[in-house]
Amino acid sequence: MIAPTHSAIQPFLEYLQFEKRYSPHTLLAYKDDLEEFTIYLVNVFGMENPALSDISASLIRSWLANLKEEKKSAKTINRKISSLKSFFKYHLRRGNLEKTPMSAVTAPKVSKRLPQYVEQQDMGNLLNKVAFPDTWKGHTDKLLLSVFYHTGMRLSELVNLKENQVNAAGNTLKILGKGNKERLVPVGGELIAALQHYMRQKRAQLEAPDTTYLLVNDKGKKLYAKAVYLSVREWLNAVTTIDKKSPHVLRHTFATHLMNNGADLNAVKELLGHASLAATQIYTHNTIEKLKDIYKKAHPKA
Repeated sequence: MIAPTHSAIQPFLEYLQFEKRYSPHTLLAYKDDLEEFTIYLVNVFGMENPALSDISASLIRSWLANLKEEKKSAKTINRKISSLKSFFKYHLRRGNLEKTPMSAVTAPKVSKRLPQYVEQQDMGNLLNKVAFPDTWKGHTDKLLLSVFYHTGMRLSELVNLKENQVNAAGNTLKILGKGNKERLVPVGGELIAALQHYMRQKRAQLEAPDTTYLLVNDKGKKLYAKAVYLSVREWLNAVTTIDKKSPHVLRHTFATHLMNNGADLNAVKELLGHASLAATQIYTHNTIEKLKDIYKKAHPKA
């Protein structure tokens, strides 16, 4: 049967891990989705040993209907559909299937929500007017907020940022993104100076600090993602009332401010490390919303 120990799943997961170079988090999501589908086939249809060709679109639609009854969101269901699509596509390409059942499965529509972001004035207040504590944590918090806002990097990219990825001469940061893809992000001289000062102070103030990874806690150890998340949420609470306050909101903020100030969409795509332009285009909607607002306020016939 299709199960975590079955030969149909393991080669697929290894393909994602070693050829596609997906993160452990993404691999776990695929594995969980396939396991959940497996359990459903066994419990509902008693299909303990189905061949791949015996898994029909109707069986998959039955599972999806069950998920909907369990009040799973359209976004969650779509992710599970995507997992199955990738799984069957993999086996189709390797000749283990003649056709994929997913061609007859329709994904539910997901309402598009514009990404939330912090207003430009609020970010200016946070980085220039808010008083951070004169402690190691205070200095680290202010620096990580600056790095997020000036680069748009992901949380995982920030906690894994190494000192040797800072190019002071070229005013760039080398970021290792999804699938271990590297990208260079230009930054201003002010941020480079702050990073260099932080590295010097780390060696001067802390006992035997980690000098591989850039950002460390007051014990000199590499930062945990959860600690960074909590710090970002705490400081954004001081300047904005938006619902979501997270490192990813700062990534949205970086991209939206670039777009609102006339940046080229392809350039923003490269800076964010997006694989396709489609992922970046969501930020054009925020720009259009801003233009609509300006039009309503300024045009006599609006």
